[in-house]
Amino acid sequence: MLEELNLRIQSANLLESYGKVEEFVGLSVKAKVRDAFYGEVCTISSSRGHSLDAEVKGFRDGKVVLLPYGDLTGLTPGCFVRRTHSVLQVPVSDAMLGRVLDGMARPIDSGQPVSKGSSRPLRAGSLSPMDRGRINTVLETGVKAVDSMLTIGEGQRIGVFAGAGVGKSSLLGMLTSGVDADITVIALIGERGREVKDFLEEVITPEQRQRTVIIAATADEPAVMRVNAAFTAMAICEFFRDQGKRVFLAMDSLTRLAMAQREVGLAVGEPPTARGYTPSVFALLPELVERAGKKEGAGSITGVYTLLVENEEAEDPVAECARAILDGHIVLNRSIANEGRYPAIDYLSSISRLAGKLQSPREQQLCRKSRSLIKAYIEGKELIGLGAYQEGQNAEVDQALDQVPKLYALFRQDGSADMDRAGVYLQMAKIMGEA
Repeated sequence: MLEELNLRIQSANLLESYGKVEEFVGLSVKAKVRDAFYGEVCTISSSRGHSLDAEVKGFRDGKVVLLPYGDLTGLTPGCFVRRTHSVLQVPVSDAMLGRVLDGMARPIDSGQPVSKGSSRPLRAGSLSPMDRGRINTVLETGVKAVDSMLTIGEGQRIGVFAGAGVGKSSLLGMLTSGVDADITVIALIGERGREVKDFLEEVITPEQRQRTVIIAATADEPAVMRVNAAFTAMAICEFFRDQGKRVFLAMDSLTRLAMAQREVGLAVGEPPTARGYTPSVFALLPELVERAGKKEGAGSITGVYTLLVENEEAEDPVAECARAILDGHIVLNRSIANEGRYPAIDYLSSISRLAGKLQSPREQQLCRKSRSLIKAYIEGKELIGLGAYQEGQNAEVDQALDQVPKLYALFRQDGSADMDRAGVYLQMAKIMGEA
């Protein structure tokens, strides 16, 4: 007992550690702080009583580079910097359900303060490969096209790729409102401020809100806060997963997260590489995404992440990195949206890498035939537009021209689904004459 107390006394920080701000460079603060470590949270205080938390994000020329969590107004060179000797942690508890929180898990709705439970570090690391459970259970999302053609499993990670205004946020809203999960965590990263309340009031019903946590870091917040918001959402997901819950994480968007990390990287002196993105961006994305999944003996985190593809034909380094680490991708096409078909999913470009393990042989057959017909339909329409095709020249094209519009009508959806997954497959079989 005495030995244990002696070890605690020896390891305790009995003296406050202080430093001083020496200069401001753009969004960063440079200070002389002895023995500060990467990721440590420090408090910057002025003589006028203004204080602000900041995070150690680098070291340059013998100085510590700090990125603040708020506005620097009121701070001057010479301000004191106090070390906390700890990394950023967020409180997690069941009391978060139904609440809207910021990137530090603090409430920003009009409700009471969230009662604190345990705390979790933001950068906790991913599951060991040997601790992961196999993804072998279908997760119904309530979106007919996804549940049938792009079947998702509990613990899978899916990307939604689309240009601006093609409907990725609307699809994410349908997924969050219809998914068969115990807990839903929604992370709105870099969104416009008005969209947070719109999402809350237009997409989520009062009943669904009771099992939903929303993390919001709007576009006007510091880049480090937008990055932390994504990891706060993940820490909350892991808290509920470890309780054995099936958690659904919807993050909008992974692209804005990458942009925020680019700001952080440039502020601490990283060189811009691929299209201006810093190397830390491509380290951060797998660090975050790999934390989702199914945990052996516990629950699961199923992640859906939106990605803004500026030019749908051009290569985007963030999108390409995401494709490599995700378990599937849903591609939304502008020309399909222009036809008024929502969700505007390009079935020939989209894939769920685990669909083959989750679907029955009969379901796989229906999906393969549907894709074949859609391909023939697109090619047939092009020939008809050129005046190079007449009915009867190709039996498959004739079948596609008859059946694919019916499939499109079946998959069309603006709100909640009017049938379950089994019903969708039954209708697909009837349309193709295989019922």
